[in-house]
Amino acid sequence: MENKIILEGILWDLKVLSDLFLHGTIESATESLHKQFKNSLNEILDMQNELYNLMSEEGMYPVVNISETKITKVKNKFQPTLEEE
Repeated sequence: MENKIILEGILWDLKVLSDLFLHGTIESATESLHKQFKNSLNEILDMQNELYNLMSEEGMYPVVNISETKITKVKNKFQPTLEEE
C-alpha cells in the first residue's frame, strides 16, 4: 500500500508539471522557447503515461467496464441541460 501512495504522489507531481509546461508552451514568446516547453511537455506526458501503465499493471488502477446502456442513460439525463446552453 505504501508504494501506491508514493506512486500516486509522483503521478500528481507529473500532472502538475504537465500543466505548467502546457501553459509555458502556449504562452511562450519565442519559437525557441516554445520548442523547449513543447519538448518538455511531451517528455512529462510520456513519463506520466509510463507511470500510469505501471500502476495499472500492478492493479493500482483497476479498469471497470461500463455498459453502453448506462452511458446512454447518463447522457440522456444531462441532455436537457446541455441543450439549454
